[in-house]
Amino acid sequence: MVEAIVAMTTTNTEREAKKLAALFVSEKVAACVQIIPKIQSVYEWEGEIHNDQEYLLLIKTRENLVRKLRRAIEKHHSYEVPEFLVLPVVDSSQDYMEWMCDVTK
Repeated sequence: MVEAIVAMTTTNTEREAKKLAALFVSEKVAACVQIIPKIQSVYEWEGEIHNDQEYLLLIKTRENLVRKLRRAIEKHHSYEVPEFLVLPVVDSSQDYMEWMCDVTK
């Protein structure tokens, strides 16, 4: 069975979130990208605590596409250091996995 993963990144505008999501799907490095609007992120950057509104992208793809996805994020993301986290999928329906494999060929 193909190994599925969910990758995450954030951005500070809806426009960039939609642009990145469309890019990942059109380049076939993701089967689906869900955009969760208006999350609140608290983090330290350059010695200061920030409290910012962001958009979370949940990116569904195959494990063997992670490097290509990471390169796409590094190339097209506006952040100096974009978030890129990968979570394993421990279970999935066979139909969903077949669809994911089909659209990311």
